[in-house]
Amino acid sequence: MPRPFLIRHLARNHLQRRLQSTVTYAAPTDAAAGAVPNASPPPPPPAPLTQEQKDLIASMLRVDQAGELGANWIYKGQMAVFENDPKVGPVVQHMWDQEKFHLSTFDELIGKNRVRPTALRPLWEFAGYTLGAGTALIGKEAAMACTEAVETVIGEHYNDQLRELLKIDHPEVAKLRAVIKQFRDEELEHLDTAVVHDAKNAPAYPGLNAAIQQGCRAAIWVATRV
Repeated sequence: MPRPFLIRHLARNHLQRRLQSTVTYAAPTDAAAGAVPNASPPPPPPAPLTQEQKDLIASMLRVDQAGELGANWIYKGQMAVFENDPKVGPVVQHMWDQEKFHLSTFDELIGKNRVRPTALRPLWEFAGYTLGAGTALIGKEAAMACTEAVETVIGEHYNDQLRELLKIDHPEVAKLRAVIKQFRDEELEHLDTAVVHDAKNAPAYPGLNAAIQQGCRAAIWVATRV
């Protein structure tokens, strides 16, 4: 074999051995092998509500629906008086529109959860309309004093419910808490609106305010049970 050819042959063999010695084997990845990557197990389903918790929520929905029903008729009575008042009418209408949404929401929740609604609906409608129209006939300030008193009690009532619902760890209850919190904030907005529009200047304000608040608390007690 000629010498130059032998040198080239030996050099080529040496280079091949060096290349082979530097090649490493890459193990197939999980994805390449078709394996499913490790994933966290799904969270366990929430524990079902106890009968006591279901009864508590049913009572809350019943009284809240009754309260929003009464509030709707209060504003309906006020609007019967202030409908053509360019200053007071739009203020009352805005609050009434929010109450309409509150009531429709609780109507839906009552049906969804198969809760028996209040048996005293005609009473709450009559009482609400009479209170709303009666205070409006006294004057704008008395109507706003009525709103302030009612919304003060409703705000406290919703706060009490939120404290009770915070004790229940369940996704559906969390949704209900969010609804009640939103409505609580809007009711307190109505309270502030009433104060801005001279609620405290109503005739016999202290007595009127106290009487309406006491009536609202009595209505809540009854609606929780009937």
